[in-house]
Amino acid sequence: MKNAFNLLLGASLALGTVVSGDHHAGETGFKSIFDGKSLEGWDGNPKFWSVQDGAITGRTTRDNPTQGNTFIIWRGGQLENFELRLQYRIVGGNSGIQYRSQDYGDWRIGGYQADFEAGQTYSGILYHERGRGILAKRGEKTVVTRQGGKHRVNVVGSLGESADIQQVIREEDWNDYTIIARGWEFTHLINGRVTSITTDLDPQARKASGLLALQLHAGPPMTVQFRNIRLRSLDEAPKTSASGSETKRIVFVAGTPSHGPLQHEHNAGSLLLKKCLSSVANLEVVVYQNGWPKVADPFAGADAIIFFVTGGGAHVAIQGDRLAQLKPLMDQGVGFGALHYGVEVPADRGGKEFLAWMGGYFEANWSVNPHWTAQFKTFPDHPISRGVKPFEINDEWYFHMRFPPAMKGVTPILSAVPPPTTMSRPDGHHSGNPTVRKAVAKKLPQHVAWAFERPDGGRGFGFTGAHNHINWGDPNFRKIVLNAALWLAKVDVPANGVDCDVSEADLMANLDTKRGQRPRIKPPQRSEGFVSPNLGN
Repeated sequence: MKNAFNLLLGASLALGTVVSGDHHAGETGFKSIFDGKSLEGWDGNPKFWSVQDGAITGRTTRDNPTQGNTFIIWRGGQLENFELRLQYRIVGGNSGIQYRSQDYGDWRIGGYQADFEAGQTYSGILYHERGRGILAKRGEKTVVTRQGGKHRVNVVGSLGESADIQQVIREEDWNDYTIIARGWEFTHLINGRVTSITTDLDPQARKASGLLALQLHAGPPMTVQFRNIRLRSLDEAPKTSASGSETKRIVFVAGTPSHGPLQHEHNAGSLLLKKCLSSVANLEVVVYQNGWPKVADPFAGADAIIFFVTGGGAHVAIQGDRLAQLKPLMDQGVGFGALHYGVEVPADRGGKEFLAWMGGYFEANWSVNPHWTAQFKTFPDHPISRGVKPFEINDEWYFHMRFPPAMKGVTPILSAVPPPTTMSRPDGHHSGNPTVRKAVAKKLPQHVAWAFERPDGGRGFGFTGAHNHINWGDPNFRKIVLNAALWLAKVDVPANGVDCDVSEADLMANLDTKRGQRPRIKPPQRSEGFVSPNLGN
């Protein structure tokens, strides 16, 4: 049965009339994503973006123009099915609200855009920035298809005359904008009036998820402002499959940009893993980019949480009261995992918790983090090892973790014998201690990935590789982590593990912008099926 909101929305779409102009009515489930005082959580060129009069403000002048469209990007995560409500005001020029969009670097964005302007024609249309152009004019209901290698916009209905819709828009004053994205249908409303509805059936160009951003258009001087920005997920309610089984939820927390190009690519790596898990039935995967999620209750309904972030004292999970926020989830049996630097926390701040939740962690002056080529020849009889074949690969494989006494509850997944060169680091903080030096001298295998069965019924997983982003091109390397993500969430791992074809384009998608730096990565050993990007000379 439809709820009252859906009934009201359905009636308004049919009539092309007002849904609601009240900013507080029907706000259940909405979260504010702009604090009205700062640009915390937003990323834009400071030459153009600021907070003025309680609003995100973009401004160009004759003395300070922008060369090409520029955007301020919300870094709180990827949008999928959602409803966004905000107010905008524009003086001169053209602007828009990007959603399910892609980051092209240097604050350039491409994807779906809810357009608006100071003029009389484009406010309320759906425009594909850096793509297919106009997908629905104002007053149109359209279906976008692909024929003969080209997209085609088919007008299938009318929502009213464009000139009539323009009459509800207040010039150089505040207007309400609502965007509803559900599946492949996108609805725009201004001041409660439906302006366009688009169904995107173009499989080559449509996007199921992406970024939210606000546009400042190139051209004559202009000012645009945004305030009262509220967002709600349309997927927050518990979901079930057609068979009635519960949908599992895995949450990745991806860290902010770090190191050089193709190193510590937290966002790109997490999004690649999400893509590979998309074929798993009854599974929802969420990636929060650029640090700790900036939304309320980010882990609601999570079955597993995986951190791929900068670690040590800067680890996002140990700031403020976040360990206390995570503890109730762990007590409920939510899986806990960490990749690469994310396995490191200070012994006196997070060490006890990581040991209890994940079964091990990198401890300074005990563990060591050298670059070396590890040869993985055998694997335990464990779901995480399913389908994994022997392989060798160069990475910054941390080892000599702080594990529980007698490794209770821990199953080593990846183990290898490190060469003596791994003891050559001059800094004591990350070069281990006499215990690890003796172990290396005796050629004892060291564990660089492990699974943990917690006494509370929860599960933990640690993986110390993934310094080098191109290693995700190795099918065995990524299968270990994909299998582990399912195992953490208590999802059955396929007999041959999670298979996923990764192309060079997949590997190079969503990389962080790291200016003025070139890759300095020792090429890994190649196993069958390895995909390596063209890094140039």
